[in-house]
Amino acid sequence: MTGEHAGELESERVARILRDDIMLGRRPPGSRLVERDIAAELNVSRLPVREAIRILVADGIAVSRPRSWARVREFSIKDIQDFAEVRESMETLVFVLATERHDEAGLARLRAVVEQEKAAVAAGDSDAARAASARFHLTALALAGNDMLNELAAILVTRLRWLFGQHDDLPEVSREHEQILEMMAARDVDAVREMLPKHLASGREMAERRLRRMTGGAV
Repeated sequence: MTGEHAGELESERVARILRDDIMLGRRPPGSRLVERDIAAELNVSRLPVREAIRILVADGIAVSRPRSWARVREFSIKDIQDFAEVRESMETLVFVLATERHDEAGLARLRAVVEQEKAAVAAGDSDAARAASARFHLTALALAGNDMLNELAAILVTRLRWLFGQHDDLPEVSREHEQILEMMAARDVDAVREMLPKHLASGREMAERRLRRMTGGAV
């Protein structure tokens, strides 16, 4: 194994594949995670699959019950609203701190991510655009320079990306990221503080619409 995932354990590799499947909707909420089926699909033994499912349970995107199949977690509108409130508070703080504390090298990394996102949108590559969108927020987290925020984000990041990262309007998200970047470059904390809740609101609305579509409005 080489490149970005070099040194990855088999269970971590399986968890990454399953996580991506869940994020991209290939394994929808409520679908079963059957060890033997996944092992056959990925050509691995059942042990790394079992460990991978435990990782997903710890991530908060799968649930496991005794004497039953593990399943992809299902969320309610109340769950989305609760997570959105936490996300708004946490990410606004992240971007305010990143605006105050970034250096030129850090800002250049963030600008490179925005350019990658724009290129993916222009190419019509929605998966790459969503991945770059997630990197934009993670790069800002690194620029914030707060270890406690990093610890909190590590607990929540997978669920937050799953709930709020499946944007429908990728060009608009990309434009907003570019606007936020320029506010950060100008160290305009007030503008960032005002922009972030508006930017995050679209993710909340999208998540609620997506859940209603999946449940036929029965939420």
